[in-house]
Amino acid sequence: MKRWLIGVEQLHQQPGDKVIIFDCRFSLTDPGEGLSVYQRGHIPGAVHLDMEKDLSGPRGLHGGRHPLPDPETFTNRMRASGVNSDSLVIAYDDNRLAGAARLWWLLRYFGHSQVCILDGGIKAWLAVGLPVATTIPQTAVTGDFLAIENAAMTATYPDIKQSGRDNASVLIDAREIPRYRGEEEPIDPVAGHIPGAINVPWQQFVDVENRMLPIEQQRLVWQKLVLPPSPVVYCGSGVTACVDLLSLAMIGVESAKLYPGSWSDWCSYPESIIETSSHS
Repeated sequence: MKRWLIGVEQLHQQPGDKVIIFDCRFSLTDPGEGLSVYQRGHIPGAVHLDMEKDLSGPRGLHGGRHPLPDPETFTNRMRASGVNSDSLVIAYDDNRLAGAARLWWLLRYFGHSQVCILDGGIKAWLAVGLPVATTIPQTAVTGDFLAIENAAMTATYPDIKQSGRDNASVLIDAREIPRYRGEEEPIDPVAGHIPGAINVPWQQFVDVENRMLPIEQQRLVWQKLVLPPSPVVYCGSGVTACVDLLSLAMIGVESAKLYPGSWSDWCSYPESIIETSSHS
């Protein structure tokens, strides 16, 4: 299932008229860092997407730290960037593919399957001596992209509560082990995990060079679990969980779901049960 990945040389050879490149670099601790590093140098022609403004919707009392953007807003952002219904979209970042995977998942959720992630991110681009640009590209023509939600790709807070009562699905927590165990929580107000969740940390699927591990190695991780057709994945706020979802798609489990609000939504409800024992 390497169709979800594209290499540097392959990207470099792509005709520019139907390819839209997005720079999805971000930092959870510094919201301005993504734009800052983009301005210092990006793949020529790449458009910057902000995690807070473009790849997420407004925060509320519930819904987590990175709610999904609404279809109209996402449609307008993609069209303004020149995305058409037949465009091949390429996403890259420098954060072990987390930002790129978020855009990859969002585009598929909104009905656009022509999307790939640059394996190795901008680091791989620089490693082979390809140039970067500091100029901001100007989109000449507005695209015709139309976002249509596919609710079957998500699970809601009530879904998670009900499935927990029924033991109806496998729930996967993609966060780092200490956060899953409740030993530390650097971002959200409460530490722990959703009862019954199994820990499959997202970083284990991507090496330090920002490349997805070979599919065979990914399969070995998932083979330790008995997966239903549609497991549900969550993380802190629905971003890094997308790397787990990418890995699942690469091994052929493309019906896995995202809990968009993730832990930051779950712990926003006073009645939610918090667990700290290990199910990893």
